[in-house]
Amino acid sequence: MHELGIVVHVIKQIEQLAKEQKVNKVIELTLEVGEVSGVVKEYFVDAFEWSKKKTEFMKECKLNFIMTKAFSYCEDCKETYPTVEFGKTCPKCGGPHTYLVTGRDFMIKDIKVI
Repeated sequence: MHELGIVVHVIKQIEQLAKEQKVNKVIELTLEVGEVSGVVKEYFVDAFEWSKKKTEFMKECKLNFIMTKAFSYCEDCKETYPTVEFGKTCPKCGGPHTYLVTGRDFMIKDIKVI
């Protein structure tokens, strides 16, 4: 379960930022995670809930986990399509010359503090 490692890394970054900015608490964290990022939401949330109890600033932090759609681009017909539905083959022309445009991302979108 690599989600725990990701959680630990995210929490370290936010805890360091909270310390530098002299905040009292981090009350909410919003993440945007691509649907083909390899992160399993349920495992991530479980690891986050367990890990936040051991933090200085995030003990009561609410996690918002936004899953973003994955889209691929076909170099043959110049169209984008939903990756999860069709994989590496373009559904419009059947071409195999495609690449992932979005959906592998993992981004801290917002942090609310007091």
